[in-house]
Order: sequence, then structure tokens, then C-alpha cells
Amino acid sequence: MTLRIAVQSKGRLFEETMELLKETGIKLNNTKRTLLVRANDFPVEVLFLRDDDIPQAVATGVTDVGIVGENEFVEKNEDAEVAKRLGFSKCRLSLAIPKDIDYKDVSWFNDKKIATSYPHILSTFLKDQNITAEIHEITGSVEISPSIGLSEAIFDIVSSGATLVSNRLKEVEVVMRSEALLIKNKNLEAEKSAILDDLIFRIDAVQTAYKKKYIMLNAHESKLQDIIDLLPGMNSPTVTQLASNGWCSVQSVIEEKRFWEIITKLKALGAEGILILPIEKMIL
Repeated sequence: MTLRIAVQSKGRLFEETMELLKETGIKLNNTKRTLLVRANDFPVEVLFLRDDDIPQAVATGVTDVGIVGENEFVEKNEDAEVAKRLGFSKCRLSLAIPKDIDYKDVSWFNDKKIATSYPHILSTFLKDQNITAEIHEITGSVEISPSIGLSEAIFDIVSSGATLVSNRLKEVEVVMRSEALLIKNKNLEAEKSAILDDLIFRIDAVQTAYKKKYIMLNAHESKLQDIIDLLPGMNSPTVTQLASNGWCSVQSVIEEKRFWEIITKLKALGAEGILILPIEKMIL
């Protein structure tokens, strides 16, 4: 039994998905030229598709699961189920207008023409806001629409905002935030569900380790409780008696964002021989 996974065939989401699969121990060959690739050491095969085809492929059972941007999943509105939010390829879907226009609130969009590749999401938002506007659906280069007179505003993906700036546009309303999703067919067989559970277990182990560091240090017993209070770890730090009388080795996990704050406090408490190691996987 093999679990088929649909993956975007190119772009940033493709790159980040391939890196995630690699970190979970799934090795693929010839991904550049082959539509369907079988993993060497895990019961999955990867089907490479356009991002906007993945929700339908999963919903109809052409593929069992898929990794797709939340924006495409919501836009296509297919009958599939979110198995896990993956937390990468983050972006937002926003309304933007020419930078020189004075904007006060969403009512500005009444009776305006808006260009977008996401008409379903946009129409739902406008309806919720009681806004009546003309939606002009196009694919690609949405950001040039106002400058060529095709629309008065756009609704599109925004990451850094640099594309908007280069086209003399400004973001005025964030409609939704998006990230990569692992979606699944609602009628997945029991054996395939078991494989999916194993895959999610591996993904959890990889993602739990993100932005965390393993720390080892030596400390005198007189300072041990203060250091334990500073290093709670996942449950509690590991403490081992050293050969030197009155000294212990302490091991724990810290968040990378607090790294320098914690190191400074540890040194103030007399910690010595501080060693910081990257974490590849973490099983809770």
C-alpha cells in the first residue's frame, strides 16, 4: 500500500516541501523531470501538479493527500480535509490600491473594479463587508492592472510587499493569512491513514526541533536551583553529578529567540563550559 502525495511542481512551496520531505527521511530521485516519483524507503509516491490543481486532485481521490497553499485550498473550495497546518510558505491575501489615493476604510471599494486571481475569496469578503464591486478575474501579473487601466485596485498575494511598491501600489486591507497545508481525501482507506499518521509523526518531530537549541553546561550545586528555574526544558532539565565534588552537568532545550538572554543569565549564575548544539529532530 502506497500513499500518494500531490506537491506543487515549482516555486517556493515546492522547494520548502522538498526540504521538509527530505528532513522526514523521505528520499526522492529525478524530481525535476518525472510527474510521479516513488520514495525509496517510505511507502509514499509524490505526484507533481500545478498548485491550483491540488485541491481537486485530493478531493476526487486522484491523490490521497496534498501539500498546498491555504490560499489555493480556500479559493478552490473543494471537499477535502485539512490534516495538518505546516507553518511555512506564509503570505497574505490583501487588497491594494494606487499609492497616491487617500484611503479611509473598506467602503472605498464600492463600485470599483478589482483585478484578482482569487475571485471566490474576494467575493466572500466583499459580501461580508456589504461592498458591491466588479471583480475582474485574471491570471498572472495582477499588480500591473491599475497602471494599464484594467482595474482600480487589486486583490493578490503579498509576501514582502516589494512587488506592490515597485508598481506604485499600497496594501490597505489584509483579507486572509495563508500558509502551507497538508490536506487529505475525506475517504482515505485505513491503511493509507496509518501511513499518513506516520508521516505526520515525522513532520511533528522535525517541526518541534525548529528554532530550538540543545544546551549543556556545568554548574556548582549551590546555583543549581536558580539554573533549573531558568531552564525548564520540555519537562525539566537533565542533571548529572560530575566527578568534581559539588558540580553538576545540566542539559536542556531552549528557544533560539531567547538564546542570548538565557546565556547572559547563565553566565551571571556561574555556569561554565556552556555548549550549544542544533537539534535535528525532537520526539515529544
